Amino acid sequence: MNTVVSIKPLLAVLVSLVGAFFILFTSSKRQNLRESWTFIAAFIKFGIVLSMMPVILHGKVIKLTLLEIAPGLSLMFKVDFLGIIFGLVASGLWIVTSLYSIGYMRGLKEHAQNRYFFAFALCLSATMGIAFAGNLLTFYVFYEMLTISTYPLVTHNEDEEAVKAGRKYLTYTLSAGVLLLFAIAATYLYAGTLEFMPGGFLNGHNIPIGVLQFLLVAFLIGCGVKAGVMPFHAWLPSAMVAPTPVSALLHAVAVVKAGVFGCVRIIAYVFGPVVLKDIHMWLIVAYFVSFTIIVSSLFALASDNLKRRLAFSTISQLSYIILGAALLSKASLTGSILHIPNHAYMKITLFFCAGAIFVKTGKKNISELDGIGWQMPITMGAFTLVSFGMVGIPPLCGFISKWYLCLGTLQAREFFFLFVLLTSAVLNAAYFFPIVYAAFFRQPAGGRPAFNEASLPLVIPLSITAVMAVIFGIFPNFTFHFFDLARNAATTIIAGM
Repeated sequence: MNTVVSIKPLLAVLVSLVGAFFILFTSSKRQNLRESWTFIAAFIKFGIVLSMMPVILHGKVIKLTLLEIAPGLSLMFKVDFLGIIFGLVASGLWIVTSLYSIGYMRGLKEHAQNRYFFAFALCLSATMGIAFAGNLLTFYVFYEMLTISTYPLVTHNEDEEAVKAGRKYLTYTLSAGVLLLFAIAATYLYAGTLEFMPGGFLNGHNIPIGVLQFLLVAFLIGCGVKAGVMPFHAWLPSAMVAPTPVSALLHAVAVVKAGVFGCVRIIAYVFGPVVLKDIHMWLIVAYFVSFTIIVSSLFALASDNLKRRLAFSTISQLSYIILGAALLSKASLTGSILHIPNHAYMKITLFFCAGAIFVKTGKKNISELDGIGWQMPITMGAFTLVSFGMVGIPPLCGFISKWYLCLGTLQAREFFFLFVLLTSAVLNAAYFFPIVYAAFFRQPAGGRPAFNEASLPLVIPLSITAVMAVIFGIFPNFTFHFFDLARNAATTIIAGM
């Protein structure tokens, strides 16, 4: 692939980092100015990322080496098909999440809002570094930066429950980070390079099979903890104690999405199809995440707390992405990568809806939502629409990525995983549709409530993301060319280009 040297990846990382310090040093009494810095940084970042897309669509790669530490070891950025997808999702959704955060934080008169928006901006800076990392070392630096910058958001409420959740979050993610660093060091020792390559840079190196198997397990645990893969998921439901915009950030834009993005990088750009088949590990990975898909859906079904149910849904849905990558067929890889943006737009809508309900009514549990669709029809209409997409019903975007995942199981001739995906779809319906039914078809004890929606800064973002989930379902290449980017990424991975 042709390479273009550009400073744009670095600028995409730095703009929210600079914005974070403008936010931090703005007086807490000047809310409008503080939030202006947030929007200015968000729009500039999105514009920079968007400006790189035409180069990537032409089959080129954007690179920038920051520091050469040793031969084959450097801090570098490389924007490719996979990276630009994650970058577009994170930078685009930061804009709507910022608007939603204003409505949420002001609506509840939350404390420490400067700290909140500061940490939020740092998270987006780290996320962009992960998206555009050109090798494992750069990926690791920003991966750990994301861990640290998210901690103040998880513990934002500063009560006993929040502190406990934060400690659990750090225990899981920092322990995984140590394992990840060990795997990176061992990989460099054996391969002499850490640069991501479609089809895997470990292909062609004379590394013992046992070592490769151990490294794969270490890498996938290191990234799988953030992705919420069972049994390393316990931190994620606990972290739902954080404000809802943080939950949306964790699930759709940053932390767990960074974890699953890392798993795809490891499978497709470090090991690759040839090595994974040679070491007989691809099916083991596929079976492992299939367990997560089904069991986490059962946990979701048993949860009455709305955010907790959505958290377990995320654990299940993100394992789809790892499963698609592990099956190593062109269709499964296309569906896997396409599910990154599709899931993001759907899941962030659901969390936005949960937050709007809480701000307006104070209700957190599904058992309390009888008739709420009549009080908040826009919010619950968006929830209903996206719930269909999560199940995989057209014309929502979830249908397309799940279609390709199912097609990928047939290409790989592994029909058991088709059964897993279809069973999961039934379970999705089982834990989403009763919420919709209760909202619109059950009468609350006091009779049907009057129309009383949440404020516009809460309703507008969830409406935008719900509409985008429909648009991407009908026109999967709308504006951002997500489908072409996913298909091209899958093609280069299979071809080892």
